[in-house]
Amino acid sequence: MNLSGAALSRVNLKIVTELHKVSKALAVKDASIWGPDSEASTRLNWVDLPKNSRELLPQLDSLAAWARRKNTEHFVLCGMGGSSLAAEVIAATFNKDLVVLDSTHPDQISEALPKNLAHSIIIIGSKSGTTIETTSHFKFFKEQFTKAGLNPSDHFVIVTDPATPLDIEAKDSGLRVINADPLVGGRFSALSAFGLVPAALLGLDVSVLLDDAEALQSTFVSEDSIATKIASLLYTESDQFVEFSDFQSNTPGLSDWIEQLISESTGKQHKGRLPVVISKPQKSSNILSIGFTDGKYDLSVRASLGEQFILWEWVTALLCYLLKVDPFNQPNVAESKERTGAILSQIVNEQFIYPTPFLEKDDFAIYSNEQTQSLLRFFESSSSYLSLMAYLPKIQNNSLMELRSLLSSKLGKPVTFGWGPRFLHSTGQFHKGGQPNGSFLQITANPSKDLAIPGEKFTFAELLMAQALGDASALAERNLPVIRIHLKKNNLDLQKLLQSI
Repeated sequence: MNLSGAALSRVNLKIVTELHKVSKALAVKDASIWGPDSEASTRLNWVDLPKNSRELLPQLDSLAAWARRKNTEHFVLCGMGGSSLAAEVIAATFNKDLVVLDSTHPDQISEALPKNLAHSIIIIGSKSGTTIETTSHFKFFKEQFTKAGLNPSDHFVIVTDPATPLDIEAKDSGLRVINADPLVGGRFSALSAFGLVPAALLGLDVSVLLDDAEALQSTFVSEDSIATKIASLLYTESDQFVEFSDFQSNTPGLSDWIEQLISESTGKQHKGRLPVVISKPQKSSNILSIGFTDGKYDLSVRASLGEQFILWEWVTALLCYLLKVDPFNQPNVAESKERTGAILSQIVNEQFIYPTPFLEKDDFAIYSNEQTQSLLRFFESSSSYLSLMAYLPKIQNNSLMELRSLLSSKLGKPVTFGWGPRFLHSTGQFHKGGQPNGSFLQITANPSKDLAIPGEKFTFAELLMAQALGDASALAERNLPVIRIHLKKNNLDLQKLLQSI
């Protein structure tokens, strides 16, 4: 573990001393740290995971052996937010093939469907067991195996809390289930079953992650703790934005995991810290920048993946203490889920009235809650940041990351990027609960082909649109500027959009 960078010279020693006392309380899981109304009393077992997750090792060894005996060629993980991002980082770091499905876009789901089902394992991860995206994936994939004449019990592994609807259904169906610790919140679950089950199935030695995390965590109660220094810098060196970059990092994807952890934990009560994930360090930026290798960063944090996981969980918990917010709740994530459900119900009952565009062409339509007649005026709004939210399949739209960088350069303000609906479990909380100073650009598109969800009256395309419209209404209700560009012919029009912008 190595910490370097010019920002270290600006560490506030008074705050570090205060956090040293808080760290001692956190080490013994003192739930009073964040006040009497915090959910901490039922969410602090992540502190013990470097030790307690070793109890999973016999089950994980058995799972890994089962996967090897089956000559498994394809692993698909269906999960959202904390149930998928850690596993995605683990797979990328150790160069393992894992398809992570955290989208309800029909094209993305079709792409994730293994061509050889007989040699595939589907991992379903949902803490609550009711996550609509993941339960819909479960129904879809289960039907695919049944249609192929394959027994789902030979191809599914379920990770969920005990006694959830998913847990009960899976066990009744004879599927393999690994129960996670119910006293660990989703975004603090990297070293729980949610991160370790996919890692073990991929053939990795998860004890290395736990060893590294445990060794580093033992230093967090020292006066020279790295965690207290980083937390203090995030508090004093930034009013809102922090840049993270995986450029030349040995842990690709870590920035996305940290983005979810910090934004969803801190973005409440009109305050918080919003990570801005960038491709490369920006020389001219006046925003605190953090990277994971030597480079032009204000702060460079070099460590193994196990160390990074436990470090940033501690940093986030300490930062929330300084901000005086509860790190473990996510009220506005639940709000988006409720709005999605209401719109779906109206769609199913043919009662939903779709918005009217203020501009429509053969290839696209544009909608907004703003009295604007051009994209230019929208982009030139007085907002402090722009959020680009793409309800599109990743497989066809990697060029969208170029759009994020281009917009940031042209507008001279931070631009965040999120795949929908994945970001609803991440920065979506910050958009509605953090500082109310963002503007929001949604991009939606007609799918190549829609997919039915077994047992439901709505399709995946309808679910995706309900999620986009529900989030847009939540933002508009807060008088935040929202614009949606709907592409009628998908990726072809996106290229035109990129050129015109």
